[in-house]
Amino acid sequence: MKTLISNTLIAISLMTQLISCQQHPQDVVNEYYRQGEFNGSVLVVKNGKIVCDTALGFRNIEKGLKADKKTSFYIASLSKSFTAVAILMLEQKGLLKLDDRASQFIALPEYAKNITIRQLLHHTSGIRNYENLFSKKGLTNQDVINWLFNLNNLDFVPDSAFKYSNSGYIVLSQIIEKVSGKSYSTFINGEIIIPLNMNHTYVYEQGTVIQNIALGYNKQKKLDDYSLATTGDGGIYSTPEDLYQYDQALRNYILISKENTAIMYMPSKLFDGQISNYGLAWFLEENNGRKNAMHTGGLNGFKALFWRDLQHNSCIIALTNQGDAFPLEDFLQDIKKTIQ
Repeated sequence: MKTLISNTLIAISLMTQLISCQQHPQDVVNEYYRQGEFNGSVLVVKNGKIVCDTALGFRNIEKGLKADKKTSFYIASLSKSFTAVAILMLEQKGLLKLDDRASQFIALPEYAKNITIRQLLHHTSGIRNYENLFSKKGLTNQDVINWLFNLNNLDFVPDSAFKYSNSGYIVLSQIIEKVSGKSYSTFINGEIIIPLNMNHTYVYEQGTVIQNIALGYNKQKKLDDYSLATTGDGGIYSTPEDLYQYDQALRNYILISKENTAIMYMPSKLFDGQISNYGLAWFLEENNGRKNAMHTGGLNGFKALFWRDLQHNSCIIALTNQGDAFPLEDFLQDIKKTIQ
């Protein structure tokens, strides 16, 4: 009997030690900052409770201006979710259907006449990615559309493969403008940003002035700032706190219906029966009964992470303006260990 009690006490003691040794998310963030691998802002939520909300480093290294929780960072491809939600909002208003051909709304090359809105959202349309144009400063949506007209064919037959395409989301941005009769910036501001009180989130347009903005840098802390002017695939600056507002709006069906939310988290199915791990602007994963949606982004000196546990109201949001220095996948795994 004494042995049983003794073993039980030892087990309880070991469990207590293990729990006490579990790192706090702030400790992980601090360590990455100390190692010179993170400069930016992080928000971590566990089961609906904010457990880490911090900003470390500088938003402007040359001027010695420190980043704070209200500093707006370029979020790169995290912007795609705003585009997908905008399309779903228009669908709810009866102004389009996901299986409509994109060419019903905007002019597209002959080879792309039959691609659908759904295929563009899923990255299964075959429309070519404009990655070789990324180096052009001030690149606009019209520049990308003109480039598409100079091509002769799709990359592959629609729905035969998944291939990430920023160009597809630029086409979606054009559709939003045509259907709504408003600029992409005006629509996103009026339908998402302002209603959710995302006071430090901006759709960037040439000439946009953001007071507390982060400049982008490389690993050597040399200026490598955002310089494009495209929308739909990117083009948005935000903060972790604002993105958490967005996260909560999606969870509570404030922007789109429960039915469309389910569609947003539904992976696409290819012709051969293979299931993609991409929904509408979210990469999807399911582990140990947990369904997660996530997206990352990166361009010039910026990297962004948005990971969401859909069932337990937990999320990890990290934005950095020294992207080359940030080991995003390692950081994600280390933070996840502190909240699971």
